[in-house]
Amino acid sequence: MKSVKNHLSLILALVSILFAIQTLRVTNRAMDAYERNLKENYSLVVVSNKKLDAVSVRKKSPLIAKIEEISVDNAIKKIDSSISKKNMELLKLTLPHFYRIALTRYPSPAQIERLKKSLGSISGVKQIEDFKAAHDVTFKLLILFKTVVTVFSVVVFVITSLLIAKELRIWQYKHKERMNIMGLFGAPKWLSSAVLFRLAIVDAVLSSFIIFVVFSYIASSEWLRVKLESVGIDIVVFDILKDFPLLLGAALGLSILLATAIVFGHKEEV
Repeated sequence: MKSVKNHLSLILALVSILFAIQTLRVTNRAMDAYERNLKENYSLVVVSNKKLDAVSVRKKSPLIAKIEEISVDNAIKKIDSSISKKNMELLKLTLPHFYRIALTRYPSPAQIERLKKSLGSISGVKQIEDFKAAHDVTFKLLILFKTVVTVFSVVVFVITSLLIAKELRIWQYKHKERMNIMGLFGAPKWLSSAVLFRLAIVDAVLSSFIIFVVFSYIASSEWLRVKLESVGIDIVVFDILKDFPLLLGAALGLSILLATAIVFGHKEEV
């Protein structure tokens, strides 16, 4: 029971860090998926007095994925179905050309302004609709959410790293006499501090498996699947082949790094 209590603080600190790391990864995946949805649903509408060449337009900016002309036939028919075919053709000739421009990614407001400037330099283009109001609000909310999640994860990482260092130092004090004696007999630091490194490695592995169980359960949750589908997002919440090795490596690396810093910062007492 005493052994379990000795390990509990370090395991909880490591679990907190790993949970923050995986939550940030899942959030980034969700944000990437949401941005892809935004990109697919967002486009600019260009009004031109003459027909535009798609190849020339695409050369104006690497942001442009494709350009397609919007047919005005259905719109004309809705105006008055009694218009004769001849008058319909004449009306078409007087109307400008409308184009939908799809983008390679969801742009920032500054990128849209540069794109509009480039498109505006094309001969014949008289108007560009970028749906600025809706776009700017969505983009700002996207950036705000990413920033909040990142700051939260950094704060959790810093605080729990300090807790881990404190717990390892407590263990060092518990075994200080043993470490000093081994040091006096010429044992290298890594050997005299083997118990500290063993603690760090064992607890890092245990913490990784706890996170593995937690996120495996979350990934199989029907509630989460429904919530993601409601906003049109389909992501992998926990990838065993990619996420687990990363989390295990992070836990081992951090634990061993802090243990090494504590060991080599320790001076044997005579």
